[in-house]
Amino acid sequence: MSVLSDPTRRRWLAWGALAAVFLLVNLHRLSTAVLSERLTADFAMTAAQLGTLHASFFLVYAVVQIPTGVLADRVGPRHVGSAGAALLSLGAVGFALGDSYLVALGSRAIIGLGSGVIFVSILRFCANWFRTDEFGTMTGMTAGVAGLGAILATTPLALAAGTVGWRRTVLGLAAVGLLASVAVYALARSSPADAGLEPIEGVPEQPSVSLSETGGYLRELATDLDQWLLSIVFFSGMGTVLTLIGLWGVPYLVVVYGLDVTTASYYTLLGSIGLLVGPPTIGRISDGVERRLLPMAVGLGLFTLALGVIPALGRPPLPVVAGVYFCCGFLVGAAVLALSVVKERYPAEASGVATATVNTAGFVGATVFPTAMGVALDAYTTGDVVGGTVVYTEFGYRVAFSIIAVAIAGAFLSSLWLLVRNRDDVPA
Repeated sequence: MSVLSDPTRRRWLAWGALAAVFLLVNLHRLSTAVLSERLTADFAMTAAQLGTLHASFFLVYAVVQIPTGVLADRVGPRHVGSAGAALLSLGAVGFALGDSYLVALGSRAIIGLGSGVIFVSILRFCANWFRTDEFGTMTGMTAGVAGLGAILATTPLALAAGTVGWRRTVLGLAAVGLLASVAVYALARSSPADAGLEPIEGVPEQPSVSLSETGGYLRELATDLDQWLLSIVFFSGMGTVLTLIGLWGVPYLVVVYGLDVTTASYYTLLGSIGLLVGPPTIGRISDGVERRLLPMAVGLGLFTLALGVIPALGRPPLPVVAGVYFCCGFLVGAAVLALSVVKERYPAEASGVATATVNTAGFVGATVFPTAMGVALDAYTTGDVVGGTVVYTEFGYRVAFSIIAVAIAGAFLSSLWLLVRNRDDVPA
C-alpha cells in the first residue's frame, strides 16, 4: 500500500503540507520584531504606528476566524487552506514592494487575511483524520509548528534581512508560500472518505452541517459562559506571546540593555523554542492524564509569575530575561488547551466554528496588546532618535509589560473559574 492510499500515512503528508503553510503564517506575523528598526526607518513610523502595522495582521486574522470556521465545516480544509496560502503570499509580495506606510499596512492586512484561514483549517482536518484522544496532542503539535515559525522569525530572519535585505527576504517567503499552496491542494482532503480511502479506526465520519445548524451553534456559543472564559484565556495567552515574541520583546532589550537587534533576537529565539516544545508537551500531558482544565490553570499560574518579573524589576539580569522569554513561550501551551476544551464541548459537525470562536479571541489579543503597549511607550519617550528610531524609557517598558502581565493574571483567574464550574474536568 502506497503512502497516498494508506489513510494513516496520508494524513501525515496532508497535515505536513498544511503545517508548512502555518509555519509561514507564524514567520510573517512575528517578523516585525527583528524588522522593527528597518521598518521604522523605511516608513518613518512612531511606536504606536509600528504597533498598528504589526496589529493589522491580527485584526484581520481575528475578523475572519468565525467565517473560516463555517467554511472549514462546509467546504473543507483543502480549498480553504490552499486559497489562504496563495493569498498570504500575494500580500507578502505587496509588503516587500511597498513604498509607503499605507501600502505596507494594507499589504500586511492581506497577509493576515490569507493567514487567518490556516489554523482553523488544520484543526478541522485533525478532527476528521485523528481520534479524539489524539486531538490534544495534534493541537499541541500544530502550535509547536508556530514555535518553529517563531524561531525562524528571530535570529535566522535577522541574519537573512541583514544579508540580502528585508524586502528580498519577504519575497522569498512569498515564493515558498505559493509552492505550499499547491501542496495543500494536492494532498489535503476533508476526510478519508473524501479522498477515496478506508475510514480510520476510531475516527467517525464527520456529518455535514447546514447554515441554519451553524447559526444555532453560533447562538449557543454566544451564550455559553465557559466559551467566554476560554476566550479570555486564549485572548490573554496567545495575544501576549505573539506581542512579546513578535514585536516588543526585541526593542525592550535594545533600549534597556543596549543590545543590537541580532543579539536581542537570540532572547526571543528562546521564547520561540519554548513555543515549539511547550504546547506539544502540555497537550500530551493533558491527553495522558485525561484532564484539560487543571493543566491549564497550573500553566497559567506559572505564566503569570514568570511574566510579572519584568514589570516588577524593570531591568532584571539578562539570564532572568532569557528564562522569562522561554517560560512565556513554553507555558502558552496551557492557553492552547482552550481549543481542545471547546472542541470537545460541541458536536463534531460544529468543531470548526467552535474552535474558530475561541481562536478569534487570541488574535483580538494580538491586535490589542501591540498598540496598547506602543501607546504606553509613546507616553515615555526620551526625546532622542537613534538610527531613525525613537528611544523610550525603562519605566515606559515597565508600564507596557504591566499591561500583558495583568492580562495573563486575568487568564489565570478565568481558568480557576472554569475549574470550579467543571469539577469533573474530563474530555468528552
